[in-house]
Amino acid sequence: MSKKAPRAALKLQMKKNTNIRIGKNADLMAQLNLLVLLHRLAEESRVKAFEEKSATIKVHHVRAVAKKLLKSTRG
Repeated sequence: MSKKAPRAALKLQMKKNTNIRIGKNADLMAQLNLLVLLHRLAEESRVKAFEEKSATIKVHHVRAVAKKLLKSTRG
């Protein structure tokens, strides 16, 4: 990921959706959280592909892992 999200636009979106005070680096923390999630998704997709003896990570590997990750984060 070579480009970062514009900080001003991200802060504007965060402030528009809540009535809470937002710290100086909240936008960077949101971006870091996204990167961690994408890294975890990639790693678990790789494991899933390896379990199925596939040489490449395919769409169905990513979707299966994403469903599992979303269930674990929500409840």
